[in-house]
Amino acid sequence: MIVRRRAVSAVLVTGALLVTAGCSSGAGGSPGASASASPGSTAAQTSPAAESTPPAKGTVDVVRTVTEGLNSPWGLAPLPEGGLLVGSRDEGTITRVDEKTGGKTAVGEVPGVSANGEGGLLGLALSPDYASDHMVYAYFTSASDNRVVRMLYDAKRPAGDQLGAPDTIFKGIPKGMIHNGGRIAFGPDRQLYVGTGENGDRGLAQDKKSLGGKVLRLTPEGDPAPGNPFPDSPVYSYGHRNVQGLAWDAKQRLFASEFGQNTWDELNAIEPGADYGWPAAEGTSNEGKYRDPTAQWHTDEASPSGIAYAEGSIWMAGLRGQRLWRVPLKGTAVSADPQAFLKGEYGRLRTVVAAGGDRLWITTSATDGRGAPKKGDDRILELRVT
Repeated sequence: MIVRRRAVSAVLVTGALLVTAGCSSGAGGSPGASASASPGSTAAQTSPAAESTPPAKGTVDVVRTVTEGLNSPWGLAPLPEGGLLVGSRDEGTITRVDEKTGGKTAVGEVPGVSANGEGGLLGLALSPDYASDHMVYAYFTSASDNRVVRMLYDAKRPAGDQLGAPDTIFKGIPKGMIHNGGRIAFGPDRQLYVGTGENGDRGLAQDKKSLGGKVLRLTPEGDPAPGNPFPDSPVYSYGHRNVQGLAWDAKQRLFASEFGQNTWDELNAIEPGADYGWPAAEGTSNEGKYRDPTAQWHTDEASPSGIAYAEGSIWMAGLRGQRLWRVPLKGTAVSADPQAFLKGEYGRLRTVVAAGGDRLWITTSATDGRGAPKKGDDRILELRVT
């Protein structure tokens, strides 16, 4: 139902292309970005030779711990006026973190969240018109499905009571104990992209009438976005197992991270209407009807969740892999072997967000039921990257 209102070294392959409209430098797009091309279409690619290539080797420095003592953090949304909104998967609450002092202010609880297994309060995103409407979007698991709501955020109200009543803009995404997807991000075309999982029912990924195992593309009101590849459908790409990372590069091409089963985790360049192969293909298949990943890892090296784009590379957080991957790009191909950083230093890593320039924010995920929490977990870190 739709409401309208992976080893060692990565295996490198050439991915598909997506050029969307507007301008963006990281996950979630840029509030206020304008469209300048036909939304949803594949535009002519800039020749990779004309693009700058990042150095083969990069660096990561942990600048500081921004805050600690968070419970099951998942979604993270930087506010243009300063501060970070962070959601608790298990508690269903949103907290504002002062990124300078680390101070925490309770924003409010999202009603209707049912936190079981891998479900709960997942992705957060700000409206592309946040400056004027102050709307915060959230993806969460309810008693019956996964859904997207939007809520007014009013920081002038008392702490704990700063969220307005949720307006459900989209529902009916299959839920389960596993594979709920959950990442949402506004693209440079001002449309809302939603990563979903197949909730353990593998066949849903290939069913274009199902919302499971997909990347969806919606208007801010929850309608199928204009220019989508399938008429009157929110489905943008399909054949996915569990998408939890979305980010755009400097040329406005969309990338998504995806959990594999037992063999290969993936980073994919997303093309509208393309089939990414699950469950017939996990990792590179070399079959023309499926899109092969841009890069892949064995599952114990990654189990990827959030991704962000900065300094010419995709940065990918690993849960089971307990590391941050740097994937240098030239076009939609990988220009050098991906590098792993922070291996085992902070445990499971969930969400990574571009903070401008050479900075990233990243959340740990030790309190999600699968980690080994240490004193201070969970935390947000500020990183400097090249």
